[in-house]
Amino acid sequence: MSLITPIAPLAGGYFSGKTLVQLAEALRGGRVSALELTEQALADIAIINPSLNAFTYVAEKQARHSAAEADRLLAEGQDLGILHGIPIGIKDNIMTAGMPTTMGSAHFRDWVPEQDASCVGALKRAGGVIIAKTTTHEFAYGPTGDCSFQGATHNPWDRSKMAGGSSCGSAAAVAAGMLPVALGTDTGGSVRIPAALTGVVGFKPSYGALSTEGVFPLSRSLDHVGIITGTPADAAAVFAVLAPAVEKQCQVELDGLNLRWVSPEPFGTQDPLVIAAVKAWLGSACGRELPAAEEVAGWSAELQQILGQIQKSEAYEIHAERVAGHPELFQPEVLQRLRASREVRGWEYVRARERRETLSHRFAQLFETCDLLLMPTVAIRTPHLYDRKFYLDGRVCEVRDTLLSLTSIWNLLGLPAVSIPCGLLNGMPLGCQLIAAQGRDRMLLDAAQQLLAAGS
Repeated sequence: MSLITPIAPLAGGYFSGKTLVQLAEALRGGRVSALELTEQALADIAIINPSLNAFTYVAEKQARHSAAEADRLLAEGQDLGILHGIPIGIKDNIMTAGMPTTMGSAHFRDWVPEQDASCVGALKRAGGVIIAKTTTHEFAYGPTGDCSFQGATHNPWDRSKMAGGSSCGSAAAVAAGMLPVALGTDTGGSVRIPAALTGVVGFKPSYGALSTEGVFPLSRSLDHVGIITGTPADAAAVFAVLAPAVEKQCQVELDGLNLRWVSPEPFGTQDPLVIAAVKAWLGSACGRELPAAEEVAGWSAELQQILGQIQKSEAYEIHAERVAGHPELFQPEVLQRLRASREVRGWEYVRARERRETLSHRFAQLFETCDLLLMPTVAIRTPHLYDRKFYLDGRVCEVRDTLLSLTSIWNLLGLPAVSIPCGLLNGMPLGCQLIAAQGRDRMLLDAAQQLLAAGS
């Protein structure tokens, strides 16, 4: 597997395999203009997107205007950085001024915000060209990406399979080469799950590292803005733009890091072939078998329990009036989840918040003796669109719970995590997840870049 993720033959747009550094050099070398990049993105979207449904709105006029302005500034010697003139997609639950922002729901089918979310504003100030809004699972409340007012997003590797969610459109757009960068959100794995299923990089920073101002909430204490790109180095470049206060340079040597394997077994259903393939790739990339972080297994049940209590309670608080007043406007599956969420009692929510602090302290102590935790991003092979159950070893298993089982606890703890592609199984991508201590985002991304290079 090459360092630049291979793209499925049926979905190879202009940006497939092109890094931000390469695009920036081409722009500054006069080999391409920002307007030409935008036109190429628009052309690819017109050809590729009808079979993927990665976008809910394409802002042709605004994008061309922004690209022309980016070219003008460069011609005058004003260089705004690596994102200057780069086409970017924005998930449809992130406010984007003058562009429909629907949250994937009929509740907001005609809503156009007047102001940008903080993260969108930062991208625009850096010269980024906001070209489109990307499809989301309704209200970002689901990991499958096939439950939206605008319909399902299809996986670029196999159109019959799901792209994952909830940042399905952002991942599919990057995986198909229609865009080099897209923003998503991640409350339980919504950036990392679709990144793993489509063979790209999905980065969830430390909680609070990126502002969620202007992002429609799902669960306020679990929500993160995330970044989807082709390489960890590109994710680091975007992160540096969005979080300029974070240290920009972090040089580490992968061989000198203390790496620990987190066994997926205590977290629920897993496909042995997936786990074996990810472990084999890691063993090859690291040149050794990783020791296990055995203590995590003992904390898994409580982590998942309190995560569920917090997320359900916070999600219902946001949607209580909509559930009571206009339930018919929800996708039936999302409505069912919200109605089930109101069962969490107040004392359970308060207690869960307290227990989270205790568990966060335990992980802080764990990271005093190790640098990175590693595990698969998703424990099963890519499900088909609309599948909600699957059979494994004669058992009936839940697709939604299994997709979330290895990603959601890192939202609970607020730790930075990234999914990188680690090969194929039966022609579909697999993801390896790296997790670091709070605030060690740059180290995490640098290590991920080295690990991906070593595994190539």
